[in-house]
Amino acid sequence: MTGSWGRILFFDLSSGEHRYEEIDSDICRFWIGGKGLAGYYLFQEMTRSWKDPAMPLVFMTGPLTGTLAPASGRTCVMFKSPLTGTVGDCSVGGSLGWQLKKAGIDGLIITGRSRGLCGIEISDGTVSTEDAGWLAGASTDELYERLKRKGAVAGIGPAAENGVLFASIMVDGAFTAGRGGAGLVSASKNLKYITVSGTGKVPVHDSERLRKANEDIRRLVAATPALTGEHGLQNCGTAALYDLISSRRMMPTSNFRRTYFNKASSMNSHAYGDAYNPKRYGCKGCHILCKRVGEDGTHLPEYETMSHFSSLIENENLRAVTEANRICNQAGMDTISAGATLACFSEITGEKLTPYRITELLIGMASGKGKGSELGQGSYLFAESKGCPELSMSVKGMEMPGYDPRGAYGMALGYVTSTRGACHLRAYPISHEILRKPVATDRFSFAGKARIVKIAEDMNAVIDSLTACKFLFFGCSLEEYASAYSAVTGNETSAQDLLKTGERIYFRDRMMNAKCGFTSEDDDLPPRFFSEEGSSGNGIEILPLNREEFLETRSKYYRIRGLNLEGCPLRSKAKELGLEHLL
Repeated sequence: MTGSWGRILFFDLSSGEHRYEEIDSDICRFWIGGKGLAGYYLFQEMTRSWKDPAMPLVFMTGPLTGTLAPASGRTCVMFKSPLTGTVGDCSVGGSLGWQLKKAGIDGLIITGRSRGLCGIEISDGTVSTEDAGWLAGASTDELYERLKRKGAVAGIGPAAENGVLFASIMVDGAFTAGRGGAGLVSASKNLKYITVSGTGKVPVHDSERLRKANEDIRRLVAATPALTGEHGLQNCGTAALYDLISSRRMMPTSNFRRTYFNKASSMNSHAYGDAYNPKRYGCKGCHILCKRVGEDGTHLPEYETMSHFSSLIENENLRAVTEANRICNQAGMDTISAGATLACFSEITGEKLTPYRITELLIGMASGKGKGSELGQGSYLFAESKGCPELSMSVKGMEMPGYDPRGAYGMALGYVTSTRGACHLRAYPISHEILRKPVATDRFSFAGKARIVKIAEDMNAVIDSLTACKFLFFGCSLEEYASAYSAVTGNETSAQDLLKTGERIYFRDRMMNAKCGFTSEDDDLPPRFFSEEGSSGNGIEILPLNREEFLETRSKYYRIRGLNLEGCPLRSKAKELGLEHLL
């Protein structure tokens, strides 16, 4: 099958040996690539501990990676999450996916544990392990600067080496596989970094058809204000969301005790523009370029980081936000979990966090010293240790991102049905509840949300398997990417075919979590959202969620998804999706 090499590189760090395995083309068609194919290799190992040497750490490209298909160069990183115990996966940008494909590899699967800190270096057909003891404690930006001449660089910082449960893997020093603790899994294998370079050209079945699909996608993107307009992602980055979420009075504030931050107007995208005069950059193969770097070289935070290091911890100092972002990225920590854990700490202790204290606690987290060593275990374990787990604003132990669920009911459902814990990207209801894409829905109603969330989860599972960027789907659809997929692979495929595969992939993830004991008890929000009002004002009323309506909608979702009343996969649905062999 064109578009992939049909080859996976397996690396056992215990023995130092590696081998290539061919992938059956039927398996590629069944799982697409990326998230779908990564789960194929992780499934049988899910009941192991995340730190069992036999537990794989998977890096998987998609069938469009390395081709002309726009924004399709991301990489899926999959693992068992140290933070939640669920399946963990991240879609990360940068050049890693491109270089893997050019090196003739569709995916890299790492098992075992090296005796000492090591790195894996791949250059076309040459694979080696290298001593990385001299890089112990190195920050992610230092790692990139030292190794970038060897191609794409994926590595961990000191946070992972010091046991932070939400440690990340950084790609090319600026792109984050952030959520769930992928960095700690790498550290458990004594793997500090991976470098990859290649010179091959990815085979394409029909170049002319791919060119036309590429033109269709770019034309739709150009016509979409949310992407290319004055206040769209191309011109403002994800920071464009800051004012929008604030105006809808759903900005998480003071550990979700309020939903409006009265200093928001001085912490928005325009404020960063005035302070840093930024320019654009982005992922390999993407023309949107949604990231920002200041003229002094400061990497500017994205929306979630802006929100969590300002309103969520009631910080009014803009430069303290960029400093927190720098510390987290260089240490290799997820900014969402780090900010939410600080907010939880502030509520429990009653301590008002100054810029100095924010910096001190984050450095403590990354180094495993002082109070920071407790906070490095995440908000849930910290709150539980203080006898008040209900003050951790998390689902399945993963901290919630920058959208208060009392202001978007689809988001409330999406948080709890997400297979990796509180995640805004699995269903991304913000697209229709706030951005009005593809059509507007009533954000204060659960009506229809069970089916909408389920379909969105299926679609995003496809996008993560194609390893494309979700943002482009504000403008285009699976129809255009089905055309690109058909052109690249030679497998004639429709949008509906892809959506059915997405349903299979998401159901498979529910099966993995069920194997680990997750049930409906884990698909729930913290009690605060059912008992406390948000910050009403400007004609917008933010009421507590109605628990009966929430549970009724969750039950509808279970029925539509093919789950039983306890949220566990039904045998009949598994058979329908061709997954009965996994039961």
